Amino acid sequence: MLKKAGVKYPKIFENPKSINKPAIVKVMEKDRKLERAFFTVTSYADYKEKSEEKIKKGIIARKDLEKASIEELAIGTYLNFNFFHTPISDQVDFIGIERRLQTNIHDYNALPAKQQLEMDIPLQNIKVGHTPASIRESLLEKVFKMGDKFVRAVKKEYAPGIIGPFSLQSVITKDLEMIVYDVSLRVPGNPIVATTSPYTKYQYGTTFGIGRRIAMEIKRAVEEDKIKDIVT
Repeated sequence: MLKKAGVKYPKIFENPKSINKPAIVKVMEKDRKLERAFFTVTSYADYKEKSEEKIKKGIIARKDLEKASIEELAIGTYLNFNFFHTPISDQVDFIGIERRLQTNIHDYNALPAKQQLEMDIPLQNIKVGHTPASIRESLLEKVFKMGDKFVRAVKKEYAPGIIGPFSLQSVITKDLEMIVYDVSLRVPGNPIVATTSPYTKYQYGTTFGIGRRIAMEIKRAVEEDKIKDIVT
């Protein structure tokens, strides 16, 4: 879908033998199926060594590894861009930005490199919270266009398209390119934007989150007799 939208996304390695640059392996944990045991690799040999080690330790299962997604590792600043598409006026609202807080990798990365090398700690990317973020104003237009293009592509392929909230989980590279590595087509789990995002205030004069934006849409649909446009 990102390809059809003309939105940049990481290269996908369909076969681990083709890994020829830093990549991230996204595989479900063996015991906690809601969590993914991300790990990075640089080659097929590296992939084999690390995946076999995780299988032996019981972190992942071989059957899940066979279904894993292997993507080029996008290097940059990670930001989640949250949008809301209103079919009533066919516009895309930009709700706000946040970043994930993940254990144990975030605080581990804060340690000096010398200490990291002395430790043998298995790293995980378990989401435990969010922190608010903003983006420099010169990049906002790129964010808006990315949301608009994605909405148009989804509507063309799967009418009536996106109704309500969605998030483009992205990386901004040193060249200021935006690369979307994941799409969340649901109410995002980030209540932090309800009190910290400046973008809804710019558009509506007040700061609010996804829940209130959904309520606003339902209220408007009732008043204009357009409920059929926002439900499936």
